[in-house]
Amino acid sequence: MPEHTLKRFEDELTSLKEKILAMGGLVEKAVRRSMKSVLQVDTSKAQKVIDRDRAINALEVEIDEMTRSMLALRQPAAGDLRLIIATIKIVTDLERSGDLAEGIAEAVLQSEENPLTHTSTIETLADLVIRQVKDALDAFARSDLDAALKCIERDKKVNKLYKAMQRENLTYMLEDPRQITAGLLASTIGKNLERIGDHAVNIAEMVIYMVKGHDVRHVDHKTAAAILSGELDED
Repeated sequence: MPEHTLKRFEDELTSLKEKILAMGGLVEKAVRRSMKSVLQVDTSKAQKVIDRDRAINALEVEIDEMTRSMLALRQPAAGDLRLIIATIKIVTDLERSGDLAEGIAEAVLQSEENPLTHTSTIETLADLVIRQVKDALDAFARSDLDAALKCIERDKKVNKLYKAMQRENLTYMLEDPRQITAGLLASTIGKNLERIGDHAVNIAEMVIYMVKGHDVRHVDHKTAAAILSGELDED
């Protein structure tokens, strides 16, 4: 590849990463804002999440177009190809996370007449999931395998807490039928948070693939860590 073409391709890859991080920043803000709207029963914040989801979707389309163009015109290889493949998958997880944050905001609009009364567990769950999203984005920004593994490992706590929240929520509904509507909305919010955590894990796994070329999507955390440290042969 001629030097000027190589430089242009490097600039395109830099721009691609910047757009992914910009999209990730919007998604992280959407999750934070949606949970503030839950805890503060703030419908104006909830509406902002819904309105601003269009910006996330627009970036998804732009990034998709960039990756298709690079694959067609640049014929990338090795690490550059892994970066583009990872980006294609990451942008999908970010877009779906944005949709899930929007779903939380929509639940807030529905909960005006039936506000959530038991929010401590769901607040803790949200803190864990937001940390997962941040770890995943930091891992992508810095090609940081430790941050990627932290994100994956944190998912165990998220899943455990989500199940506890659902049991707790069911108890409240059984004890007081007046809590059923609010309980169903809380269940939706919790499920959306748990799924956002899953998408963060997907991003972290693609960072590992991008950096090392190892596909750890279907192995547990200890196995993934062993592969990355060289203690275990992936084959």
